[in-house]
Amino acid sequence: MCVKSFLLTLLVGFGTPMEATAQGFGGLGTQAEGFAIPAPDPLFDFPADHGSHPDYRIEWWYLTANMTGADGTAYGLQWTLFRSALGPYVTSGWDSPQIWLGHAAVTTPTAHYTSERFARGGTGQAGVIPAPFEAWIDDWHMRGATFDTLDLRASGPQFSYDVALNAKGPVVFHGDAGYSVKSAQGQASYYYSQPFFDLAGTLTLPQGEVSVTGTAWMDREWSSQPLASDQTGWDWFSLSFVDGDKLMGFRLRQSDGTYFTSGTWITAQGQTTPLQNGAFNAEPLDITEVKGREVPTRWQVRVPQYDLDVTVAAANPQAWMDMAIPYWEGPVTVNGSRSGTGYLEMTGYD
Repeated sequence: MCVKSFLLTLLVGFGTPMEATAQGFGGLGTQAEGFAIPAPDPLFDFPADHGSHPDYRIEWWYLTANMTGADGTAYGLQWTLFRSALGPYVTSGWDSPQIWLGHAAVTTPTAHYTSERFARGGTGQAGVIPAPFEAWIDDWHMRGATFDTLDLRASGPQFSYDVALNAKGPVVFHGDAGYSVKSAQGQASYYYSQPFFDLAGTLTLPQGEVSVTGTAWMDREWSSQPLASDQTGWDWFSLSFVDGDKLMGFRLRQSDGTYFTSGTWITAQGQTTPLQNGAFNAEPLDITEVKGREVPTRWQVRVPQYDLDVTVAAANPQAWMDMAIPYWEGPVTVNGSRSGTGYLEMTGYD
C-alpha cells in the first residue's frame, strides 16, 4: 500500500500476538531503536531491492488485482507477504528474529474468501529471493525469472488461484523518488510499485473453476517506523482509469480529527507526479456495517490539479479481512470525471 499493512508487527513470537492498539497498529508508531531508518535521496538497487531488507523492522510484497470472468462477472484478488523483525540483529535458523505472515483473498460480488499463513524466519518456510524472483510462504508463491513476469499461487479452505502476471509498464516510485513521508513529523518509508501488470489465469471457487483476465498492482514498501504516535489508521486507494492513467492516494487519520495525505499521479506511460499533503482528498459518502463495525464503503475522491472528482464504491462492501488483526480490503469501481477500477484498504475501524 502505499502505507501498506503493518500486520507483521503483530507477532512478538511465533503464535504470541502482540496487543494491537489503535495507535500505531501494534507498534508502527513507536520508536524503532537499533533498526535502519529510511533517509531522503534513496539509491535503489535492482534486482536486490526486490528482495528483503532485514535491517528494517517491517516490509511487504503486496499485490491486488481486478479481474473479469468470461461471463463478465467482476472479481478481486489479494496476495500479500509481510516480514517483521522482532529485533535489530541477524541470526539463522529458529533464532532468526524474522516473522513472516501471508494473506490471500478472493472477492466476488456476493462473497469474500480469505486465508492466512504464519512462519518463523530462518527455517525456509517463508522468504524472498530477488533473482530469480521468488516470494513464498508454505506452498503459496510469487515467482518468475524477473520481477516483471511472475506466476502467482495461493489457496484457502474455499478458494485457490493460479495466475500469470506480465508487466506492461515501468516500476514507479512514490513520494520523493521512493522516499514516502507519512506524517508532518517526518516518519517515512521506501515505497515503489509495479502498477502495470496484465493478469490471466484461473480461480477455483466453491462453484468451480473460473477463467479470468485483468490487471494487477504490486506495492513494495519497507521501513522501521512509518507512522506517527498520533495516527490511528489509514485509507489507501489504488485506482486505474480507462484511459490508462493511475492514482495511488492515502489519508492517515490522526487523533485530533485531521488527516495527513499523500499520493502519486501516474500517467499511462509511467511518468509520475507526487501529490503533497492536501492535494489528494478522500471523503466518505456511505457507511456500511461490516462484522459489527461501521466502515466507509463509498467515497468521493478528488485531485483538483487533475480535475479528478470521482465516486469510489466497494464492489462488495463485506470484504472484511478477518485475520489476526482485522482490516477491510477489496476491489472498487470508479465513476465520475473518470471511470475505472481499483482497490481500497482501510485500517483502524475497530
